[in-house]
Amino acid sequence: MSSDSVLDNVRASAVVRARRLLQHNFRIKDGAFLAEGPQAVREAALAGLVRDLFVTSEAHNRYLDICQSVSEQGGRVLVSTPEVLTQLSSTQAPQGMAAVVSTWSNSVEEVLHSESHLAVACYAMRDPGNAGAVIRVADAVGADGVLLSHDSVEVFNPKVVRASVGSLFHLPIVQDANIFSAMTDAQSRGMQVLVADASGVNLYTEVDLSKPTMWVFGNEAWGVPQDIRAQATQTVSIPIFGKAESLNLATAAAVCLYATAQHQHAVR
Repeated sequence: MSSDSVLDNVRASAVVRARRLLQHNFRIKDGAFLAEGPQAVREAALAGLVRDLFVTSEAHNRYLDICQSVSEQGGRVLVSTPEVLTQLSSTQAPQGMAAVVSTWSNSVEEVLHSESHLAVACYAMRDPGNAGAVIRVADAVGADGVLLSHDSVEVFNPKVVRASVGSLFHLPIVQDANIFSAMTDAQSRGMQVLVADASGVNLYTEVDLSKPTMWVFGNEAWGVPQDIRAQATQTVSIPIFGKAESLNLATAAAVCLYATAQHQHAVR
């Protein structure tokens, strides 16, 4: 590969257009977002959603399968300098690969349907790291999908994308969902709606986790409001056996979802 085939101009139009996707308004305008790192880019490529792939020479040689997949599906593969990749990264340590990926949307009906057994709802979840981690856990436990309320972080925020580590592409995720309506819909389909809150009953001894379930997780600072707790089937807490005051939101979600998945898979 000759040096003149490498994109080294950080002001090139392709770089400028991609970099602006770090801003919410341009993600909305362009219908695209940035995915960083080989895992996220590989999943985006498998979904056929990559428009442009910026990749260092080293990463190009190491992940030739990803580059070929993008090229075969009509995306551009732009071998670039590390300086260009730095322009497209929301972190201080870019991983040698970033892609411009087309956005998409999912409906509540794709998450809540006649076969749904485990759904996840996030109410006013503002921290992108938590949101991405919850999406990753939901994927790992085989959930039917994730609902994010209108005042939650944007699903295509770079930090959400990075924290989901590719799981973003594996299951339906609904942005701006009406959580109240979704709870009613879930209950009408025979699902129990469990709200995670410290005031609730014991997760391990007072809840039948084998039933089809929709979990609701709240804001990192103030949890789930009373009106949502009142509509839920039960409010559930995770017992603390040591001296910790509480669990991180994403950790609490992982405990609840894995406990539910364990019981559901045991009875299938």
